[in-house]
Amino acid sequence: MMISARELNRSTLSRQLLLERAPLTVSDGVRRVVALQAQHPASPYVALWNRLSAFDPAAMDAVLTTRSVVKATLMRITLHAVHADDYPVFRAAMRPTLYASRLGSRFTAGGLTPGDADELMPELLAFARQARTTVELRAWLGERSGADRVSDAGHAADSTWWGLKGYAPLHHAPTGGTWSFGPRPSFIAPMTEPGEILRTDPEAAQQALPTLIVRYLSGFGPASVADIAQFALVKRTAAREALRALDGAVEQLRGPDGTALFDLSGAHRPTAETPAPARLMAMWDSVLLAYADRSRVIPPAYRPLVIRRNGDVLPTLLVDGYVAGVWRQVDDGIEATAFHPLPASTWDQLAGEARDLTSLLADRDPAVYGRYHHWWAKLPEAETRLL
Repeated sequence: MMISARELNRSTLSRQLLLERAPLTVSDGVRRVVALQAQHPASPYVALWNRLSAFDPAAMDAVLTTRSVVKATLMRITLHAVHADDYPVFRAAMRPTLYASRLGSRFTAGGLTPGDADELMPELLAFARQARTTVELRAWLGERSGADRVSDAGHAADSTWWGLKGYAPLHHAPTGGTWSFGPRPSFIAPMTEPGEILRTDPEAAQQALPTLIVRYLSGFGPASVADIAQFALVKRTAAREALRALDGAVEQLRGPDGTALFDLSGAHRPTAETPAPARLMAMWDSVLLAYADRSRVIPPAYRPLVIRRNGDVLPTLLVDGYVAGVWRQVDDGIEATAFHPLPASTWDQLAGEARDLTSLLADRDPAVYGRYHHWWAKLPEAETRLL
């Protein structure tokens, strides 16, 4: 079966609740869209505002406090907010990648071997049954490892702790403040029993990866082997093997360029003519980053404008399902910059979205993403309007 570029785009938007805001609870909404990028504390809130009808940021505060939604280092070795029920299997599937990326030479320079890290885990999780600050965890680790800690005007981290905080199955503990998490993180052990989370045998990851792929396809499918491998940061051979293990649970499609795409058997895929409303997307929104081929949402010419070389992903305008520009909060409202001409009706839609977003931000952080405004000086000339 063939699927066109617009059908692929509409399928993505449908799975990500971007064709129509859904009347779901925050917890159910997070579960439905699988994973929200959470590098910036505000982004999961803005992401859910785009996806849920009558979104209440206090409800997001509540699920983070009760930890039915958790924030942790997971896919692509970045911070994500995921449903607590998904965390154990996501972590199991990601463990080999986290191990390889965080327990290398930088980690061993602190005096520990990767094997030492696994031996420390039970005791670390016991210590972190209550929230612990970075200072407390570094001190705890220093007592047990004798690792040298380096300080450079307060900015250089202990190399051993750097590796351990990315590898260990720790959640970010809410610290209060505007978006539940402040600039100084605290960490806490998962509420689940540590047995499965601490498994290090290869079979654990092999068993978990197919489940992660099923969850990924439910929120982001259809997708290629390359997309799956990029999302989970696993080798393509591992992604192929996991797909084979799923057998009848997935079906194969042919993408617009002939690439083999995989999706859950019987999954709904909207038609190309399905309308897609305008949206003001969060920084690092997952829909922009969950694929190797990001052209299903980002026109290739615009990709370097919105995804900067250092990894910053600017808050974007989504028009007819595709990135069409960027937005930022300014003193008088939302400033929108369009990379190509937009019809008056689209500007009207964006203005309506901006009014709602301004209300959300007014009670939280009217200067959200302000530290990233320097990127606007590097954008090409384009139409800019105050919404």
